[in-house]
Amino acid sequence: MGFIKKRLSFVLFLTKNDFWSSFFHHINSFYIMSKFNELMADYKAQLSGIGVTADEVLLTAVAKGLGPSIYNKDSAMVSCSDSAERERLKANFLIKKLGMTDSAELDAAIEDVCNQVGSSVRNKYRPVFYYLLVKKLGKESVYA
Repeated sequence: MGFIKKRLSFVLFLTKNDFWSSFFHHINSFYIMSKFNELMADYKAQLSGIGVTADEVLLTAVAKGLGPSIYNKDSAMVSCSDSAERERLKANFLIKKLGMTDSAELDAAIEDVCNQVGSSVRNKYRPVFYYLLVKKLGKESVYA
């Protein structure tokens, strides 16, 4: 019983101590940055696979703008075959985030990016897709 008490007090010491709290925060940040860097490498590879040279600053800004959704397998991808998702993409990203007005031009841009990435690419990364839309519509200034 004494051993458990000592372990419990040690754990409480670790959680209350600023040094250890800071240490674990930095370790966690390092892990997240490593995962982010891995994802950025995947995004650049997908762009180079379709013949696009990535503007790394813009791609990073787009990816960071998506927040933690890039770490979730389902929300990190875009499905061009899902019309409901295309409508959400238009409403939430193109209209709300980029400040565009609803028009046929937006639907055509989404269709063009779907064709550019290609139907053979099953996993269309959301940051790559959004990056291509930003470049296509000339809205880089939103991320400047």
